Amino acid sequence: MRTPVLMLTALALAGCNQAAPTAPEAPAAAAPAKPAAIPINTIDRSHAGEPGPAAVTWEMKGGTKQKLSDHKGMKMLVNLWATWCAPCIAEMPALDKLAGEVPVMVLPISQDMEGWQAVDKFWGTDKFKNIESGLDQPGSYAEAVKARGLPVTILYDEEGREVWRVSGTLDWGSAEVRKAVAG
Repeated sequence: MRTPVLMLTALALAGCNQAAPTAPEAPAAAAPAKPAAIPINTIDRSHAGEPGPAAVTWEMKGGTKQKLSDHKGMKMLVNLWATWCAPCIAEMPALDKLAGEVPVMVLPISQDMEGWQAVDKFWGTDKFKNIESGLDQPGSYAEAVKARGLPVTILYDEEGREVWRVSGTLDWGSAEVRKAVAG
C-alpha cells in the first residue's frame, strides 16, 4: 500500500505539462493583480538575463556532482524531464538529434523520485548518442527555476544567464527553434 505522501506526490506530478490551477478570484474591489499566465509550448523570454541557479547541483551517472557554474563558457540547453512524463519521453529523441547538430550542450536532468533505477530502465544502453542524463534529487534544480510542470527546458548563455525557457514541448527539429537555440 502506498503511503499518503507518495499518493499525494503522484497526484501532484500527474499534471505533467500543465500550469498549476489558480485560486478563485476575490471580489473586484479586493482583487490583487493577477499573475501572468505561464506560456505553454512556446518560447518565454520573461526570465531573460536572470542568472541560472549556479550553486545548485545535480548528479551525473557514476555519482559526479555538477552545477551550472561548472559549465561557464558554453551555452547550455537544460531539459527537466521524468520517465513518467509522456511529453518528456516523446521529445527526448529530438533533443538527442539536436545535440548532435548545434553548438550547444544539451543536458536532460531527470526529476524521477526513483532515481537512477527509473532513468536507467528508460535510458538503456546506446539509446541516445549525443546526450546523457543527470539526476536532480531531491528536485533542487526544478525548485530553483520554479518549474511548474514538466518538461521545462531552459537555454543559458555562456555566462549562465537565462536566454529563454519553454514549459512544455517544442518542435526541436524546426528551423525556427534551431535558430533560437543556436542564435
